[in-house]
Amino acid sequence: MSRVTIQGLSKKFDGKPPTTAADNLTLQVEEGEFLVLLGPSGCGKTTTLRCLAGLEVPDSGRIVFGERTVFDSASGVDLAPDKRNIGMVFQSYALWPHMTVRENVAYPLKVRGLKQGLADGWVDETVRLVDCEKLLDRYPAQLSGGQQQRVALARGLVARPELVLFDEPLSNLDARLRDQVRSQLHELHARLGFTAVFVTHDQTEALALGDRLAIMKSGVIEQLDTAQRVFEEPATEYVAGFIGMSNRVVLERLQGGDAGWQSDGVIVQGAVPALKGAPAWTAARVRVEDLLVAPADAATPADAIGLPATVVDAAFAGRHYDVVVSVGSTRLQGHAPADGAEARGGRLVAGAPVRVWFRHSNASFHGQDGVRIAAAS
Repeated sequence: MSRVTIQGLSKKFDGKPPTTAADNLTLQVEEGEFLVLLGPSGCGKTTTLRCLAGLEVPDSGRIVFGERTVFDSASGVDLAPDKRNIGMVFQSYALWPHMTVRENVAYPLKVRGLKQGLADGWVDETVRLVDCEKLLDRYPAQLSGGQQQRVALARGLVARPELVLFDEPLSNLDARLRDQVRSQLHELHARLGFTAVFVTHDQTEALALGDRLAIMKSGVIEQLDTAQRVFEEPATEYVAGFIGMSNRVVLERLQGGDAGWQSDGVIVQGAVPALKGAPAWTAARVRVEDLLVAPADAATPADAIGLPATVVDAAFAGRHYDVVVSVGSTRLQGHAPADGAEARGGRLVAGAPVRVWFRHSNASFHGQDGVRIAAAS
């Protein structure tokens, strides 16, 4: 384990137009921390990971593992990947097809000349941690996708590296296996305490695994915070949208003092909370599960914002319906209980009037610059 320090990291790719994958990036990963780089394709998260691994050469900056500099553009230091004492788990498993599970897991020890680790049973110990001890004599073609990824995880951990890098390792698994391997990975980190940097575009993975999340946009970090803080207090609209607050409700104060608010020409029901700076315009970001669909004549709770809406589509999802509604020309997605009156009465049909509402505490409010606005105390 070691602390990882990134200072002023920059990397650009030529093209039409040129792409900035890392823009003077500065970041510190604490010893034993599980840091998640989260963002859409092209935000720079994978390039940052590859710079840490030594698979990509930055244009400028400095990378330090513990007290050891592995890259420094100013002094010309650039250690090769095999000299950085890292483990890496890839999206595509990258297992040697002609080697057994035992041989695949042992490979990093042999390459690094760690004969004592081989003698001390590091392979068997690590394979047991990922519940693959019964697979040691099989070849990759004889394994399921989940088994192959657990073997790849064991290979990344077996040499007890300073840093383990994960490049979207769960994205090729089906939903059930993804949940299983994610839980195993979380348990392994809690047990072993290795330092990790994990790249993903999946906000559920990020929230479940990360001690801290670094939300990236165009080569810079938009927000760096604990998973809980990012979830509850997204710093910008970009972050809010990316971590699941997909509904965007624009609220504009009506003329005339306490005349109320409107959204896309529709009068808001209920009260908009007092926001710091008393803006006349704000965008509320709300998760699908927090936007509730109710009968058109239902009352809006005192601590909520309500809007008359029209059903566009509704799909049964077990204990609730996934409902798409329109508020003016704005489309929103929400939930209605499967046993609710609007469902029993057949009112979740296209064109039916309903009311949607969300509690103040479940929304994040942002100004025209995209920055979060806190409620006035």
